[in-house]
Amino acid sequence: MESWKDKRYWLIGASEGLGRALAKTMSNHGVELILSSRSEKRLKELCDELPSKASYCRMDVSNLNDVKRAAKSIGEVDGIIFLVGAYWPLRSQDWDVEKIEIMCDTNFTGATRIIGQVLPLMIKKNSGHIVLTGSLVGYRGLAGSIGYGASKAGIMYLAETLYADLFNTNIKVQLINPGFIDTRLTKKNKFNMPFIMSPEKAANIFFNFMKKSSFKKDFPFIFSMIFRLGRFLPGWIYYRLQK
Repeated sequence: MESWKDKRYWLIGASEGLGRALAKTMSNHGVELILSSRSEKRLKELCDELPSKASYCRMDVSNLNDVKRAAKSIGEVDGIIFLVGAYWPLRSQDWDVEKIEIMCDTNFTGATRIIGQVLPLMIKKNSGHIVLTGSLVGYRGLAGSIGYGASKAGIMYLAETLYADLFNTNIKVQLINPGFIDTRLTKKNKFNMPFIMSPEKAANIFFNFMKKSSFKKDFPFIFSMIFRLGRFLPGWIYYRLQK
């Protein structure tokens, strides 16, 4: 069984929700963590709660210079986990340029900025671990998810391409696509959220999957089947079902 003790991981999006829960789960297994988000206060509080070695580096993933500064300060890591997420439920009829740009620039382009700083070193040493967070809504266009769905579809394609390019290396790439998790973001939803789970339960699923060699994890399983099978429905059926 792989030992996680003293491994060094950069967890981006760690100050609340799933990121906070995952930090606690990994720290309980002896992982050294570098935590990043925009909230220095919450990062410091979380660091003080963790049982294993932990530090923090405040960072805004939408600012390339800030990402470069953080990556240089942090140095070499065994892996990164990108959990940053911006979200608003938004229909095309209610187009909001600012919110859509924030979602795309945070959820997708933010990940490319981080990867751009850590991947060259991983390639040089032929070792590393990249964990990206997609979403079940990224599988196919879904009503009411303008911006968010597109950004997550981009992350999913990015992960697939990284996996293909790095397939014959010692750099492990993983993509995890969750359903609804009870966080500040999902509280914005005014609709029923099937199979919604706590951040702690989702964090356990995340970490257990990170121990495996597999590329992709969708969860919850039953709920995820709706989205995966939906890719094969004819358009006239799929889009009519969303009316």
